[in-house]
Parts: sequence; C-alpha cells; structure tokens
Amino acid sequence: MSWENQVPVLFHDGSGKSQIDRLLDDAIQSVNGWSESWDPACNVFEDEEGFTVQMALPGLDVNQIDVQVENNVLRVKGERKRDESESRRWYVQGIAEGTFSCSFKLPDYADHEKSTASYKQGLLTITFPKREEAKPHQIMIECQ
Repeated sequence: MSWENQVPVLFHDGSGKSQIDRLLDDAIQSVNGWSESWDPACNVFEDEEGFTVQMALPGLDVNQIDVQVENNVLRVKGERKRDESESRRWYVQGIAEGTFSCSFKLPDYADHEKSTASYKQGLLTITFPKREEAKPHQIMIECQ
C-alpha cells in the first residue's frame, strides 16, 4: 500500500489566499505593523524506508519550532519575530515574519514512536519509518 493511495491531507493554515489577498495583507501589515502568518517551503516524500517531511525555516532557532503528532496528524508551528527597529525604511521585505503552522496527515503505516527530527542549516527534516508489516517483502516460491 503506498501513501498516495491514501489521499493525504496536506494543508497550510491560511493557504487559500490568492496573490492579491497576500498583497493586500502585506500592505495592511506594513502600515499597521500587524503580524501575519506565512507558509514555509516544504518537501514531502516517501521511499522504501519511510515517510519524510522537510521544511525550509532559515533564520529560526530550534527552540522557535514546535513539532507534534496527534491523531495521525503531524503539526509544525513556530514564529519568526519582526525586527521592530523604528529607523528602518523598507524597500524590499522578502523574508516572511510572523507565525507559521503546517499540518500533514500521516499514512497509517508511519511509525510515530520511531520518528526522528533534525534541524541543520535552516532545514527541518522529520522522518517516520514504515512499520515493518508495511515494508515490502519477498515471498519465496517452492519447487516441487
């Protein structure tokens, strides 16, 4: 059974926004100084050994990231704080600030108890090995 056959639910909080909505939100945010949510770039893949989620979170300390699994859903959330320097006049602000939250429905065969997470050079990698019964195995044919 492969992961794609289970029709995974992958959603980012607030991801239904159009480019115009985001542009307007950015304009309001810059005027009012409001914090907005953002969606980190993600990779999600499966191989023979397991299921992996990677998230690009440059500039964050590991203690700013919260990773939890509940009811077969992986949830990663955190916040990049805004630099509140009054003397700055922004021309381009391409590095997102504010909170982020991403959720991923995990396949049933993902072993949550043996999951691992690492954070290196701004890339968070969370791996869930496949349960042994879900891994393919060879069946020997007996000759008679």
